[in-house]
Amino acid sequence: MHTTARSTHRILTLVLALLGIQLAWLAAPAYACGCGAMIPGGQQQVRVDREVSVVRWDGRQEQIVMSLTVAGDADRAAWIMPVPHRATVGLGDRRLFEQLEEATAPAERTGYYFWPRSGDWPFDSSDGASAEAPIEAGARPGVGVVGRQQLGPFDVARLTADDPAALSDWLHKNGFALPARLEQALKPYVDMHWEYVAIRLAPQNAHTPLYGALDPLRLTFAADAPVYPMRLSRLARNPQSLGLYLLAAHRMEPRTAIGGDRPEVTFAGHVEGATGPLADLTRGTDYLTALDQEFPVPSRISGDHELRRAPSDRAYREVIYDYHLREIAGLPAWLLTTGAALTALATVIAVFTVRATRRRTSRAPVPNL
Repeated sequence: MHTTARSTHRILTLVLALLGIQLAWLAAPAYACGCGAMIPGGQQQVRVDREVSVVRWDGRQEQIVMSLTVAGDADRAAWIMPVPHRATVGLGDRRLFEQLEEATAPAERTGYYFWPRSGDWPFDSSDGASAEAPIEAGARPGVGVVGRQQLGPFDVARLTADDPAALSDWLHKNGFALPARLEQALKPYVDMHWEYVAIRLAPQNAHTPLYGALDPLRLTFAADAPVYPMRLSRLARNPQSLGLYLLAAHRMEPRTAIGGDRPEVTFAGHVEGATGPLADLTRGTDYLTALDQEFPVPSRISGDHELRRAPSDRAYREVIYDYHLREIAGLPAWLLTTGAALTALATVIAVFTVRATRRRTSRAPVPNL
């Protein structure tokens, strides 16, 4: 009786502990995304689930077009992007990412296998389971507002700062709480004299949580070498997922994995026959490299993605095979082949049996009469 009570108490304690961990995880706001910092207002939370960006570099100028997919209960948020030089900001075209997805889609091929697998007769199952308020221009000394503009739901300010604390103070005065550790993360950019694009956004309908894919934003700035800012992502609470399209005159690659999984190339090749927004970006920079990268432990991110020309312009496209059981005249090839082999084996055995029987009969002694 006492043993049962103790077991019940232990199970209840474990359940409560796990519940507490889960609630703590849900309460942890995601302050950063791969492209910069996403800061919710007040005690609300916002999480960047997926980030897809296009980096175009023509040897002198870099253009970044990014699309963020967010979730949470925040109806307002701020987004901060460090840039090495003064940037111009505009809205991107949603069609661009649709075109890129289509251009880099895996090639589909049909493959065949000989022996039956799960789901094929005689291993098929019948259980039916399937796997399936505007930004203010004023700032304390140390922060300069280079420009400000309204772009759809975005209120954009381009900032300079020579002190992380001054930048933090500016954000606080404009209604956004900047975590102390993010202030420290901004220090390397301040030391390198980078500038910042601060964006305040809110859905068109008031008090509606930010959810889903946000309108793309386009940043353009001078660059001697292409770079994709990632340093602030080390503050993210949740694993980060990055999809990166690189447009240049040649195939491109990151110098290092900067603390994430090894970047995976999903496409490499020249873009042909492009139209619309993709055609605008590929003029003079028609070699497209598509990368996917996961950051399971964001705190390990060591810096920004420095991009360079790959050793070769070898083209690559993923191939997805749709496998089917090999059939002959509508029947499984393995069944016909195995059946024929068994029939042949049975025939051979029968022939040898008959011959052996005849030999034994012919050798039997004839009885004397």
